[in-house]
Amino acid sequence: MGPHGLFWWIAAGVLIVAELMTGTFYLLMIALGFLAGALSYELGAQLDVQLIVAAVVGLAGVVTLRRSRFGRRRRMTDASTDPGVNLDIGATLAVAAWRDGRARTMYRGAEWDVELAPGEPEDAPLYEITAVRGSCLVVAAKRERRESTAPGSARDSARHA
Repeated sequence: MGPHGLFWWIAAGVLIVAELMTGTFYLLMIALGFLAGALSYELGAQLDVQLIVAAVVGLAGVVTLRRSRFGRRRRMTDASTDPGVNLDIGATLAVAAWRDGRARTMYRGAEWDVELAPGEPEDAPLYEITAVRGSCLVVAAKRERRESTAPGSARDSARHA
């Protein structure tokens, strides 16, 4: 194995190790290009052909990865409204009295500042947390499910009678 062949294998190994440290698949695709360059060296191709093969295979791998579900950028979501980040979102609480769309209420054993979401009524019996901004809970009136569509409701039992 000549110096060019050793270069391809060492470079591919370094890229694979770097890939393991970063956690993205892009370096792995470039490493595949280097392995294609090593294969073209083993088949007796000239250095310029080896470089072209490595570049084409690496580029094709990166483009394919980019178009796959693994290479798509994740949509940036606001953590204050993401229930996957903040488990308080969607929880229900009661607010005794409002003052200009703001209040204080007990939630999880502590007093919290509560802010009413725009356009929401102040006279609802229960509120649902829609966002958390620091120590302030943003709430909206909890919408009750319609009883006519719930299983076991009066309309449902009348239909089966």
